[in-house]
Amino acid sequence: MHKYIPRALEKDLVKYLKIFPAVVLLGPRQCGKSTLAKKIKESKVKSVYLDLEKPSDLNKLNDPELFFEGHKNDVIFLDEIQKEPQLFSSLRSVIDEDRKNGRFLLLGSASRDLVQKSSQTLAGRVGYLELTPFTVEELRPKSMADFKKLWIRGGFPESILAVSEEYSREWRENFIRSYIERDLPQLGFSMPASTWRRFLSLCSHLHGQIVNLSKIGDSFGIKHPTVKHYLDILEWTFIIRQLRPFETNTKKRLIKSPKLYLRDSGLLHQLLEIQDFDHLLGHPAFGASWEGFVIENIITHCHGWKYSFYRDSHGNELDLILEKGRRTIAIECKASKAPVPGKSFWNSLDVLGIKEAWLIAPIQDHYEIKKGVKVAGLQAFLDAVE
Repeated sequence: MHKYIPRALEKDLVKYLKIFPAVVLLGPRQCGKSTLAKKIKESKVKSVYLDLEKPSDLNKLNDPELFFEGHKNDVIFLDEIQKEPQLFSSLRSVIDEDRKNGRFLLLGSASRDLVQKSSQTLAGRVGYLELTPFTVEELRPKSMADFKKLWIRGGFPESILAVSEEYSREWRENFIRSYIERDLPQLGFSMPASTWRRFLSLCSHLHGQIVNLSKIGDSFGIKHPTVKHYLDILEWTFIIRQLRPFETNTKKRLIKSPKLYLRDSGLLHQLLEIQDFDHLLGHPAFGASWEGFVIENIITHCHGWKYSFYRDSHGNELDLILEKGRRTIAIECKASKAPVPGKSFWNSLDVLGIKEAWLIAPIQDHYEIKKGVKVAGLQAFLDAVE
């Protein structure tokens, strides 16, 4: 049993339970949702926790309204709620009878089915939060060795906290196999496990690249609408992120397709068969791996910010643009101890009129190279931007 590590989302979860009758906590399987929910449960005087993957717990909901009535003074935790979407209609009637806030905490591992079902029946009654695997902000690595460990293993608790690199790799391999062979079929996405594995492997090789549906379809032997559907499934289940392009009124012709990233760096490295950090250093995906790791940590940290990437037809680009109110931040990810921005970086800042920019590198300090343009480590940037 690992020692409990506080999650950055914990305060928001407590706040949401005071605002909404029901709170939905979304996130990939085994990212720590149940652990966080049970930590919250410890603070509740009266509560009941049901894991809907357990037949014994599921049997208690044969008559859900009767069960909820019998626990009307308790906080009810329902884990893996996407497996029983018909419960949402019962939840609606129970909530409407008593609008007491913080009565239900629902945990789910698939966003599409869960959000669609709950938004149809619990509109105005529910708040949504997403928990990710551990981030740099949460673990705050004390040394560069610890930082590299998080980067190579990714943030899933059982992977980053494993006693050895070998055990971490074994856990990630079993996660991928279970995701393909069990989770996707249970959600109704039927396709041979070997085909899903090949598609995931293809995604890992496209990490950090612009999505070209037709090209992927040609290489995989399927039509591009099918490719889009497969990518959406992986996004709905929190495995990939499709980062959307920046929207601007400039006359430059912009790339309109999204960029593809594996959300967890550890899963990326497992799919690419990267064994350790030394192996990553010499791998063609080294720069793209750093880019994805940085972007995922920043997006997770920057609640309430709009995020996108920029690329025009002349090759000018920025890895990430953050927007909030009147503030716009440009971010370039450089996997170098002494990063030097290229011409396309400066051109992009000029075209877009962005006055604040950061180069994020695997370093621990930070310094300014030009007015408004800083070089910094990931943690230093996260500490500077709220």
